[in-house]
Amino acid sequence: MYNFACTNYNCMEKKIYGLIGMPLGHSFSRSFFTEKFEREGIDAEYRNFELPDVGDLMELIAEYPHLAGLNVTLPYKQAVIPYMDYMSDTASGVGAVNVIRFERAGDDLRLGGYNTDTVGFAESLRPLLTPAHTRALVLGSGGASRAVLYALGQLGIEAVVVSRHPSEGQLSYADLTPGVMDAHRLIVNTTPVGMYPHVDECPDIPYQLLGPGYLCYDVVYNPVETLFMKKAAAQGAEVRNGLEMLHLQALAAWKIWNE
Repeated sequence: MYNFACTNYNCMEKKIYGLIGMPLGHSFSRSFFTEKFEREGIDAEYRNFELPDVGDLMELIAEYPHLAGLNVTLPYKQAVIPYMDYMSDTASGVGAVNVIRFERAGDDLRLGGYNTDTVGFAESLRPLLTPAHTRALVLGSGGASRAVLYALGQLGIEAVVVSRHPSEGQLSYADLTPGVMDAHRLIVNTTPVGMYPHVDECPDIPYQLLGPGYLCYDVVYNPVETLFMKKAAAQGAEVRNGLEMLHLQALAAWKIWNE
């Protein structure tokens, strides 16, 4: 059993927010919210909670009676769904949760599942789009991929998933021929490949086929410039990391927790 015991007085008094996932050494969420709380004089604390198993979620909640909201990251964006009492329309449409809202009434607690990755990605991507970006390749098929696909659909961009183990309607990396690459000028990496500490790795796409007019977006934000971005930029493509997406989805999460 994992020990989440509250070991100091403060965590019994002030509101606690946090991030669940495994591992969490790469995450900037804690520093983002800590700076926000200090800057705005908010009496709250943000913690990282590494869960060895998603089944530890309810134990964590029991140990922290002042827990007021959670972010969810890899690998639990889909695994937390059975623990939700209700889901927002967006989270249901995406099939993944990255924000948990706590609704307390006396001893009763209801957990709401939301997805703010969609708005974070869409608002970060929108200013970068050109008329050439009507079709996209989405690398990966996990929870982040689902959010990106949903957002691209809202933006009117046709997208296809590229996976190491493709399902029907998806492509494999071996399918990325010159014709496929030419037809898809927007490429979004939603996999953790290249994320700290594995900074010398990148998705296995034919980078030599990229060039000016391509937009390569990596939802990874640590490191700030991934190998995926470096190799794409070397071919003349425009690149963007996921840091702005992180900030925008975090602000949307804050509104959900406190509305």
